[in-house]
Amino acid sequence: MTDRWIHLDGLVNMRDLGGLPTRDGRTTVPGRLIRSDNLQDLSDADVDRLVRELGVSDVVDLRTEAEVHVEGPGPLHAVGSLTHHHHSLIPERRPSESLRDTAERALPWSEDEPERDAAFWAKHYLGYLAKRPEAVAAALDVVSRASGAAVVHCAAGKDRTGTVVAMALSVAGVPREEIVADYVLTAERLEQIVGRLRPRPAYGEALARQSLEDQRPRAESMEAILDAVDEGWGGAADWLRAQGWSDADVERLRDRLTLD
Repeated sequence: MTDRWIHLDGLVNMRDLGGLPTRDGRTTVPGRLIRSDNLQDLSDADVDRLVRELGVSDVVDLRTEAEVHVEGPGPLHAVGSLTHHHHSLIPERRPSESLRDTAERALPWSEDEPERDAAFWAKHYLGYLAKRPEAVAAALDVVSRASGAAVVHCAAGKDRTGTVVAMALSVAGVPREEIVADYVLTAERLEQIVGRLRPRPAYGEALARQSLEDQRPRAESMEAILDAVDEGWGGAADWLRAQGWSDADVERLRDRLTLD
């Protein structure tokens, strides 16, 4: 596949993870794993295409409970044939917090940091693996068992989604440079992504305080995840084994995503 972007009216950062080479000479299968930004604005035509043409069977929502509450249910929730899975990569709200306060705290762009460079984002991505390993593993389990295409999404489709997708592609045997290139590809749509989120109630106030450059995906951030997983566990497959996955579980994910 030379163009993995999926063009829909209601979003800007959806793409198919098929067509990527693996180190053992296989290729990732189109229509198995799709990454995306927020699904709140899908048109009727978008929904029809996702379900009928692209064969989406499962939606993995990585947002917090607070984001889901503030944003409300998206159009895909009205489709009875889809299964929705909520696996937040960020701890849920504290007892003293309102849902809106939690929605802001949950997003790395809402924090007061002097500089949002590659190291800033890498710290957040590694935090997902350290603080919410069960959610990352559960999201990957959905991908491995989906009967059709699994859509993995968060708000921008860059950070939380990027972390889960990187782990999936690593298990599938996709070379590091391809994983990093896919992550950085989001930069092509960054202005449109931020433009979509700024009017939305859960994200607008925080994003108004940040520049576009603060959100730019940098190769070094993804490389830091891959380095840490390799150094700490010997790779994404062994990271999953450390979370309780069996060899058969790992092979199921790998086989689901690759084609001989």
